[in-house]
Amino acid sequence: MNFLLMTSEEAAASATGSLVSMVVIYGVLIFALWFFFMRPQSKERKKTQEMLSNLENGDIVCTTSGFYGTIIDIQDDMVIVEFGNNRNCRIPMEKAAISKVEKPGQATASDSDKDSKK
Repeated sequence: MNFLLMTSEEAAASATGSLVSMVVIYGVLIFALWFFFMRPQSKERKKTQEMLSNLENGDIVCTTSGFYGTIIDIQDDMVIVEFGNNRNCRIPMEKAAISKVEKPGQATASDSDKDSKK
């Protein structure tokens, strides 16, 4: 009889130990998912928000559709972008449609690659 009581106490102790280890494993798994998926996404969102908040008139922008233009006017969440050489194509668009910003006089990566190949 004493043997049966001892076995049930050991089983209860091992069940609590396995519950704690399972909670720890799930905690580590959730932290890893956050670290590898959510954290880089939030860093990218902050970087994009900073880029859009630093827009100035005269900046050259690339839209999400791949068009390059120059910013003429900036409003709260809208910008007016001038496309092409004829200076007659001015389109208002949301700031969220801007994917890249180049400051005037700033060399692009493609320009520096061309210079290094010469």
